[in-house]
Amino acid sequence: MPEKAENFSKIQPAINLVQAILHSAEKPKKLEYRMASSDSYGDTAPAALTGSMRDFRVPGGADLLGRTEGFFRWQDLRRRHGLWPFSRATEDGPKTVCSAQDDQGNRMHGVNFASQDYLSLASHPAIKATAIETIERCGVHSAGSPALVGNTSYSVALERKIAEFLAMDHVVLYPTGWAAGFGVVKGLVRSADHIVMDILAHSCLQEGAHAATQNLHLFRHLDNEYCRNILAKIRAKDKENGILVITEGLFSMDSDTPDLMALQTLCHEFNATLVVDVAHDLGCLGEDGRGHIGLQNMLGKVDIVMGSFSKTFASNGGFVACKSRAVQEYLRFYSAPATFSNALSPAQAATILKAFEIVSSDEGAALRRKMLANVLSLRRELRQAGLDYYGDPSAIVCVKMGSEGLARLVSRRLIKLGLVANLVEFPAVPKGAARIRMQVMAKHSEENIATAVLMLARAKAEAELEFDGLRQIKSAKSVAA
Repeated sequence: MPEKAENFSKIQPAINLVQAILHSAEKPKKLEYRMASSDSYGDTAPAALTGSMRDFRVPGGADLLGRTEGFFRWQDLRRRHGLWPFSRATEDGPKTVCSAQDDQGNRMHGVNFASQDYLSLASHPAIKATAIETIERCGVHSAGSPALVGNTSYSVALERKIAEFLAMDHVVLYPTGWAAGFGVVKGLVRSADHIVMDILAHSCLQEGAHAATQNLHLFRHLDNEYCRNILAKIRAKDKENGILVITEGLFSMDSDTPDLMALQTLCHEFNATLVVDVAHDLGCLGEDGRGHIGLQNMLGKVDIVMGSFSKTFASNGGFVACKSRAVQEYLRFYSAPATFSNALSPAQAATILKAFEIVSSDEGAALRRKMLANVLSLRRELRQAGLDYYGDPSAIVCVKMGSEGLARLVSRRLIKLGLVANLVEFPAVPKGAARIRMQVMAKHSEENIATAVLMLARAKAEAELEFDGLRQIKSAKSVAA
């Protein structure tokens, strides 16, 4: 009983908030978002609350196709119990309130904190007009790789714009941000070289590293002294081969950032090259939109900057910025995703150019201020509701859940209540550190934020009670056995 009382006390703030809002005069207004399909999933299968995608990453057996069945059985068990929140599709774009459906066609309508459209440019009138105008002029397809007449006047202009924006000299465009991250690593590093990488670096960088060399060294997250020790050990044995040091301007799962000047200084000391991935902060953070590179006075001082257009710039695609024409040309022809993939479509390149124009304008500065105000409001209301989150203020607010089982129960309730938000669990984050990832947009309203916090607080309070009940049932069964 004391343990149960302690558990109840932990969720009391959330319960108090929910009860207060449910009994307020604004109840009908605040609870207007609802699941369009059935509200009942039946009993929760305990097995659907356990396991992870890591369990199926290296399946055994000679049958390459048949050995995929284990993952599907586990996935489908979660799906049948409403605990598989991935592969959802919006019906009318990433708006602040949207309609969506899961991978079985079940529909929902609600407030959207799951989309990466930080400055709300995906539906900006000037962006849409630019896309339409470019399609009318050039069609919808680039019809070639950048090496073979796939470029357009828009993509050439975009390379110049990004170089100017980052105070770099040259830029290479890629079809996706993932391709840029993978491509810059695999394009520059050879088998005898070394890669020294923050352990939480993005999948594209990790996959590129594993593809490039076996000499991969991971350092503790944001620990520059740990990085120094690795660099010193490498150079004590190998003064001949290259070292690529990899980090991010903003790590999205924890919303934190490294000391970029200290890392670049280390690279100079040990004859290494620094790559910084700015996918999540470029355009949307800092008064001028230069992200943490700008905030840390590192414009034009980082060896290589890579990033994505899919978070702030209203399109797919990615880029690598460098200081040398030789590096640019080498990546054009030795970084396979740039050489052998189709170039950005004319409409993509044109809309990204227009997005940079908006980002650099007074309107862009106002959108950044509004987004940050929304971020601070969301963080404040989460705390008031008894909920905690990771990191510093950014467009990503990851709300702490803890165990994977509890987080899945919370996510299931969010779908029913009408909050579109992403569940993140192991192995994307450490085991036992599952979270609900809230992604803030400039056009979110205070009502959107209040509604989201209400739903999340209610979902977590109810899920904790259910999860505690399931654990007690499991414990009783174990004792009986």
